Amino acid sequence: MRIGIDFGTTRTVVALVDRGNYPAISFDDHNGDAVDYVPTIAAERDGVMRYGFDALAAAAGGAPVTRSFKRHLADPGVSFDDTVRVGAVTLPLVDLIAGFASSLESAIRTASNLAGETGDEALQAVLGVPAHAPTGQRMLTLEAFARAGFEVLGMMNEPSAAAFEYTHRYPRSITSRRNDVIVFDLGGGTFDTSLVRVDGREHRVLSSVGDPRLGGDDFDEVLAGAALRTAGRAGSPSAELLDEARAVKEQISPQTRRVTIEVDGAPATVALDDFYRACGPLVERALDVMEPLLAGSGLDSTSDTDLAGIYLVGGASGLPLVPRTLRERFGRRVHRSPHPSASTAIGLAIAADPESGYRLFDRLTRGIGVFREGDAGGSIVFDLVVGGSARLPEPGSSLEITRRYRAAHDLGRFRFVEVSGVDERGAPQGDIAPFTEIDVPFDAALRDGRDLAALEPRRTDGGPLIEERYRIDANRVVHIRITDIDTGYHVDARLDGQRAPTA
Repeated sequence: MRIGIDFGTTRTVVALVDRGNYPAISFDDHNGDAVDYVPTIAAERDGVMRYGFDALAAAAGGAPVTRSFKRHLADPGVSFDDTVRVGAVTLPLVDLIAGFASSLESAIRTASNLAGETGDEALQAVLGVPAHAPTGQRMLTLEAFARAGFEVLGMMNEPSAAAFEYTHRYPRSITSRRNDVIVFDLGGGTFDTSLVRVDGREHRVLSSVGDPRLGGDDFDEVLAGAALRTAGRAGSPSAELLDEARAVKEQISPQTRRVTIEVDGAPATVALDDFYRACGPLVERALDVMEPLLAGSGLDSTSDTDLAGIYLVGGASGLPLVPRTLRERFGRRVHRSPHPSASTAIGLAIAADPESGYRLFDRLTRGIGVFREGDAGGSIVFDLVVGGSARLPEPGSSLEITRRYRAAHDLGRFRFVEVSGVDERGAPQGDIAPFTEIDVPFDAALRDGRDLAALEPRRTDGGPLIEERYRIDANRVVHIRITDIDTGYHVDARLDGQRAPTA
C-alpha cells in the first residue's frame, strides 16, 4: 500500500494511492469522530509516552504534553544526540519522532477508514520535509519513520509535492505561455515557497526559499496575546490558551468580524481587524521571503507573463488574511487549495504512485551522497560523492571516484542517498531518495559476526587507513567498495540509480 505522509508541525496528514485517486485518510479521534489528520503531539502519563489522539486524551486529564516538536528539527545542528523532555521522561528526539510515527502506523491499520484493509501489507511512503530542512532533520525524519515500520520510498520537499497536487487539480491553468507556479506553503511551524516550471507532468524546481520559524504557531500566539490584553491579563499565553486560540483561528471565515476566547474562565472578545493588524507583519515577512522568486530575471525567478498562479497551501494559509493580502498584491492568479492542509500529502501520494507519470527535477539533476556520523555520533555529516552535474560515462566505461582517510571511529555507518543537489555549504537540498545503509567495522575486533546495527560508533585514535572506491557505470549503477588498506578487509555494495521514486 502506497501513501504520502505530510509530517506536520501541528497536524500530520496521510493520503492514499488509490487507482489514480489520492484521498486523504480519515482517522478516529479521541471522541470517536472521523477527521482527516492526526495531531502531532506527545504526552507523558505514568512514565509512558502517548502520541496523537491518545496524547490529547491524556492532556485533557492533566498529563504534561509537548506540541510542535517538529520545530526542534529546524535547528541546523540537530543530531541523534538531541533530547526532549516530556513530563518526567527525557528521550532522544529521534525516539520521540519514531514513537509518534509508530503510533501513526498503528492508527492507519486499526483506527482509520482503512482499518482491517491493510493486513500485513507494507506501508510504502514518500515523506514530506520542509524545502530548507537541514541535513539533520532529513536524516532523523528518515530514520524515525523507518524504525516505525514504514518502507520509505523517498523524501520530497513539501512545496514541490504541493505543486504536483496543483497541476493534478488545475491542469488547464498551465499553458505554453504561462507555465510557472509559485507554491506558497504556510504550515503550522514553517514557511516554504518554491518556483516550479511545469511541462506536462514534468516539474522543474527553479528555486526555493523559506523561513523555518514562521507558521501558524506564530498567528496563534498573536491571537492568544490579543485575548490576554482584552482580558486585562499580563504574561505569556499558556499552552491551553494557545490551543483554544488555534481552534478559534481555524474557524475564522471571510465573514467573521470578531472572535471570543475564554481566558481564565471569562470570555474575551477580540475584533478581527485588530487581530489582522497584529498579524500583518507576519504575512509581510512571508511575502518578503517570496520576493526573490518574482524578480523577473534569471532561472531563479519568474516574470509576470510566465506566472500561471500562486498556490496557497498549508493549514495557516486558511486564515482569510493570507489569501486576501496576496490577491491585493498579485490579483486573480492567486489560488488557494480547496484542501490546504491535505495538499502536500496528496502531492506526496502522487509521487509515491508509479503509475502517475509525474516527475520532479530540481535545478540540478540528482547526485549520490552519504550521511555518516561525526564526532563519535554527536553530529551528522553529509558528503556528496558525485554531483548531479557530473557527466555519466559512455557505455562500456565507468566513472571512478576514490577517497582515503584515517578512520576516526571504530564503526563506519554509511547511509547512501540520491539527492537533487547541494547548497553552497555542501548540504543536500531538494528531495532525497534513500538507497541503503552499510555498516563497516573499522575496528578488527568488531569483525566477529555481531549485529553492528545495535552498536553506536565510538571515537578512536590511530584507526586503519580506509579507502572508499565508487565506480559508476553508464546505467547509473554505483558499485561501492570500502576497504581497510592495512588488512585488505573490505565490504562491497551496489546502488542502483533506477530505484529512485517517481519524485
